[in-house]
Amino acid sequence: MFRSRLHTLPLVLAATLVLVGGLLLAWPGRAGAAADPLISRGKPATASSAESSSLGAKNAFDGAPATRWASAEGKDPQWIRVDLGAAATISRVRLNWEAAYAKAYRVEVSTDGATWTPVAQETAGNGGTDDWTGLSGKGRYVRVHGTARGTAYGYSLFEAEVYGTLDGGPPPTGAFTVVAAGDIAAQCTASDSGCAHPKTAALARQIDPKFYLTMGDNQYDDARLVDYRAYYDKTWGAFKAKTHPVPGNHETYDPAGSLAGYKGYFGSIAYPQGKSYYSFDEGNWHFIALDSNSFDQAAQIDWLRADLAAHGKKCIAAYWHHPLYSSGGHGNDPVSKPVWKILYGAKADLVLNGHDHHYERFAPQDPDGKATAGGIVEVVGGMGGAEPYPIEDVQPNSQKRISGQYGVLKLEFTDSGYGWTYVGSDGQVKDTSPKYSCH
Repeated sequence: MFRSRLHTLPLVLAATLVLVGGLLLAWPGRAGAAADPLISRGKPATASSAESSSLGAKNAFDGAPATRWASAEGKDPQWIRVDLGAAATISRVRLNWEAAYAKAYRVEVSTDGATWTPVAQETAGNGGTDDWTGLSGKGRYVRVHGTARGTAYGYSLFEAEVYGTLDGGPPPTGAFTVVAAGDIAAQCTASDSGCAHPKTAALARQIDPKFYLTMGDNQYDDARLVDYRAYYDKTWGAFKAKTHPVPGNHETYDPAGSLAGYKGYFGSIAYPQGKSYYSFDEGNWHFIALDSNSFDQAAQIDWLRADLAAHGKKCIAAYWHHPLYSSGGHGNDPVSKPVWKILYGAKADLVLNGHDHHYERFAPQDPDGKATAGGIVEVVGGMGGAEPYPIEDVQPNSQKRISGQYGVLKLEFTDSGYGWTYVGSDGQVKDTSPKYSCH
């Protein structure tokens, strides 16, 4: 095995090791390990202790560089482990320590979570990043078992990454990340300290996803073209070319005509098929962008049925402005129910909405609000920058609600499933979803 800690070495020696590392990676026995995929991101994690509820084990596997796990202070030993969900061959473990690092620890694997086998051991750690490559371990669980602290505090990891291959082959290909939000640009700029959309835009840009989705009310108050140019364009407009938007009710208030400013600003980006609703594919996913201002018009409903009948992807996600279910001030909006019935009949997986200015996720449910494993997962993500709304009437099947914290949805899609985190504009993960498989 090989463990690199170049941050602790003088520049000349570091350069030498980089060269040597390049030669080592050219060796066939090490090239495979270097190419193995990350298999621990977002997987269930537990720890022997946590300093506080905000410093739990899951933070070390969420992919967010600002979050971390921290153990109770002043006590040895301590451990953190991840459940990979299936037996795997482990080739690499990368640990990014916070200031409270481990002086001595073991990296261990287990098939049952009870009996552990060491695959790497450190006896003189000095923090920073430890990158253990060339490992050879098999198991479903991976544990970092700290036996001696490097400071008077506890143990703390920003990230613990496990690389390898799951039994039956590598993880599904075609994985990609998407950032989504609704209710975005108030009439303010970064010079106003209370202006939120510059902050959510900075976060969205830092994540750098495959593309962006907006769930309507992109620009307040009347979504005029002049306001799009003065506000939205200065923040979220930076990645307009990678954005797939939909309109909200505020886009219909434009004195120049319903959706005039929206269409004038986004152009063919919002009308790629000549209508305010459209679809596109990415990987094994079919995405459907709908205009919930016109759900009562037969043309869109007929188009939706034809679109669903024609696509050939395994997984389906749809997004629009008005949620069928919401615990916020606007509450449930029955205008979306006919669309839900069509999507449910087509075995759609995920629906994203805005309109209510809070974050909320629901358990899978049918159009009538009955919980069912074969149902649609709905997420309300209306915290892109407009003034937050309070939670008022908690709906059945609502699993998590957050109001008052601006942020974005960071969605992770694979060929056969999906999950997401709600990331606040401060960079902290506020909620992590379950992992779902496509129907």
